[in-house]
Amino acid sequence: MNNDHIKLNDPLSQQLQQTILRLAPSDATILITGETGTGKEVIARALHDLSPRHHHPFLAVNCGALTPSLAESELFGHEKGAFTGASQRHCGWFEAAEGGTLLLDEVGELSPSLQVKLLRVLQQREVIRVGSYRAIPINVRVIAATHVDLRQAIHSRLFREDLYYRLNVAPIHLQPLRQRPQDVTVLAQHFLQRYTQRHGKSGIMFSSEAMNTLMEHSWPGNIRELENTVNNAVLLCDSLEITSTHLSLKSPIKGNTTERSYAFSSFIREQLQCGEPELYQRTLETLISEAFQLSGQNQCQAAEMLGISRNTFRTQLSHLGLIKPRNQSVLALKNSALPHSPVPERELRIGYQKFGNLGVLKAQRYLEQLFQPLSVTVLWSEFPAGPQLLQALAHGEIDFGTTGEVPPLLAQAENNQLRYIAWEPAAPSSVALMVTNSSAIQTLSDLRGKRIAVNKGSNVHYLLLQLLDEAGLALSDVRLIYTPPKYPLTPSDSLSADAWMMWDPLLSQAECEGHLRRLENGEGRVNNHQFYLSRHDFIRHSSDLFPVLMDALKTTGKYIDSTRQQAASLLSDEIAIDAHALEMALSRRSHQAHVMNRHIIREQQIIADRFYALGLLPRPISIRQAVWEYK
Repeated sequence: MNNDHIKLNDPLSQQLQQTILRLAPSDATILITGETGTGKEVIARALHDLSPRHHHPFLAVNCGALTPSLAESELFGHEKGAFTGASQRHCGWFEAAEGGTLLLDEVGELSPSLQVKLLRVLQQREVIRVGSYRAIPINVRVIAATHVDLRQAIHSRLFREDLYYRLNVAPIHLQPLRQRPQDVTVLAQHFLQRYTQRHGKSGIMFSSEAMNTLMEHSWPGNIRELENTVNNAVLLCDSLEITSTHLSLKSPIKGNTTERSYAFSSFIREQLQCGEPELYQRTLETLISEAFQLSGQNQCQAAEMLGISRNTFRTQLSHLGLIKPRNQSVLALKNSALPHSPVPERELRIGYQKFGNLGVLKAQRYLEQLFQPLSVTVLWSEFPAGPQLLQALAHGEIDFGTTGEVPPLLAQAENNQLRYIAWEPAAPSSVALMVTNSSAIQTLSDLRGKRIAVNKGSNVHYLLLQLLDEAGLALSDVRLIYTPPKYPLTPSDSLSADAWMMWDPLLSQAECEGHLRRLENGEGRVNNHQFYLSRHDFIRHSSDLFPVLMDALKTTGKYIDSTRQQAASLLSDEIAIDAHALEMALSRRSHQAHVMNRHIIREQQIIADRFYALGLLPRPISIRQAVWEYK
């Protein structure tokens, strides 16, 4: 199946082609989702062919077809003698794709143990062969694909949430063929030409009856089913015209309104029973966006499809950021005294961690409104913690984000071109070391020999160093389990660790629910500032965006600090955490964003020097050199 050079007619397909053109030049990790047969590998290959990596390999591995016992060896390679039958060294898929693109097809089928190893490879950009301890750097763009609903898989604990966020930097969803009726004719003619040439049967055409049959079919197997149907028809045809009898398709069953209503109700009931998060909002957004696209972005037709007024539909479009509100449109016209050429469209890709200023900004969709007149599209990518976010920033997968004090130091030490944009005041009570209520650990000295779960390179990692130093303990006196923050804890979590380093809002959630108790927090030990960061290359060509960003951060910060209960309620709907716990978390810090100054630079430099002295940074760094100066 190779339809990447076909000019498709359906608006959904044309929008997809524009998305491919925008994403192809970057190295962003992409997650392609869609039903079986929608052409996920074709899209991945198109992304590779249009990228700077097109001279290097494009490899595709079906994760669902990997043998469980050899899957790790297949992906990451093995050394000679690593296991029985390993008679020689073997390079895995990642090494074989060096410089190019690796498609991990059906990534949702990976076992939990392989998901952990894949997450490490994506974070560290290096592989370790089975039977070896030497890390091998890799330069590979990863594209993942799946027909599985990974959000549901996360809910069912079949897929890791942190891996999902690492893969879902730039999502592409392929609509089924039944929702792209204008493509059926084009694809059918394309496959007809291919297979008449392949089978030496030139001159064959579709009859009008056959083409109508193709158009009426629902195509549950999508493009792959259409391709196989045309191939089979060419083989069966003994004349110059393919008729309906050659197509081997069952007549479509057109259910009545009652049957369709029952099927729809059953689907909604199933989603509710599965605990699908944010079902109402996701359903509403899908209805609005799908109607908008199916109508060719004709607001009157789309509103008529949904049975609502155009004004109501337009309001929903504005909330989704698909159009700019009327008042901003008028304002933009008033500010345009002279005719001018259209402003080129740009993207601002923001990494966030659900909580805080950016979390509220996303929930409000305030940034989308501010940037609409500037023809800037805001894209959001969620990350479990700062180190993972900065990894994405370093690889050009996002343009702007926020983390605590420590992750930027580690990134800067790796020659990362990050720049400090702004900061928020200290919040030492927002980080803490937690243990179970029944734990025998009562003081810091009781941590000796215990297992402590901590997100590597995060603010709580720094707090843990301070706590151990305070208790006269070294890192070798405890066992560190590097893992992203998590709450609620599962039974296996409680068995694998004795203590957990946490930060808000999970910290407040744990304290409100009373399942864990706080051993110590960051007061008197760490500042726990929050920093806003970007990349030097992005700032160089998009510096005009940052004054708007700063104004938005200041406005939202004032909103949070003055109406915490309202902000907590807004966030609660967004991230499914109790509003009372969120209000507690918001009260522990000020969310007022400030321009970098000498005092905060000095505070950050003190931490950097401490980390270098402890051997946690490979080289000394200068914070001042990484600060963006407002012009």
